Amino acid sequence: MSRPITQTSAPVREFAMQFTSTPRGARLARRLMSHWLHEWGHPYEGEGNQTVTLVAAELVANAVTHGYVPERDFNLRLTATPDTARIEVTDTSSERQPASGPRPHASDRESGRGLLLVEALAADWGVTPRTTAPGKTVWAVLPL
Repeated sequence: MSRPITQTSAPVREFAMQFTSTPRGARLARRLMSHWLHEWGHPYEGEGNQTVTLVAAELVANAVTHGYVPERDFNLRLTATPDTARIEVTDTSSERQPASGPRPHASDRESGRGLLLVEALAADWGVTPRTTAPGKTVWAVLPL
């Protein structure tokens, strides 16, 4: 029996890891994400790597700052194809959830400006509550 030849889709690459909810954990998450993008063909100095790393830095900083629960870590997942990257940052705090969608100008506020950056750079972003445990996942999709 003969099978038709099918076109294979672009490879999907994934990096996922758990980090401590500390500034050091956030820095390590950002650096490893940039490293894996570089390894997958998106050089450090390239616009795609720098943009994804900038958005990831904001999301992990928010997880450490606003999603912190004592003795709980955050998870980072990067999924990339040749054309897009999806960042997911999961923390265990259910109390403080950012509102996805258009945000008012936050120039006079002490916080909230980072998500304006995410909104400006990402093709899409949002917040998904965890169903099996307390917390949420903040995600963003960006072109590479």
